Amino acid sequence: MCMQTFTEKLEVSTSGELDIIDITGRIQEIVKRSRVRDGTVTVFVAGSTAAITTIEYEPGLRSDMQRALSMLFPKDLEYEHHKRWGDYNGHSHIRASFIGPSITIPITDSSLTLGRWQQVVLIELDVTPRRRSLVVKIMGE
Repeated sequence: MCMQTFTEKLEVSTSGELDIIDITGRIQEIVKRSRVRDGTVTVFVAGSTAAITTIEYEPGLRSDMQRALSMLFPKDLEYEHHKRWGDYNGHSHIRASFIGPSITIPITDSSLTLGRWQQVVLIELDVTPRRRSLVVKIMGE
């Protein structure tokens, strides 16, 4: 067997700040299309006010995540970014930096290797709805 790569873009529309979207199924579909049986997939969101992570995608934890981000990185602080640009999303940039723009997941037998209650999510952190472009890069055999 030889190492191969496969890249696909994924577009996701969000409803605005703190929207958490389960993208697990869409990533798994791309993995299947790649025909890679053993390797890794990296999911990357292009933009500095969104993030990719995993969570148990259930209403309680989604609410907990939203509340925790609001407490850790409040909107009402006086961010230098606000003063400079006037777009009032400084907290969005900080939140995204702490969570991160990408995740790498092992692929085993053409499936994402995730825990039983673990889903891949896109978190919108900007103050307005956005259309996000994700790059899904798969490497393996």
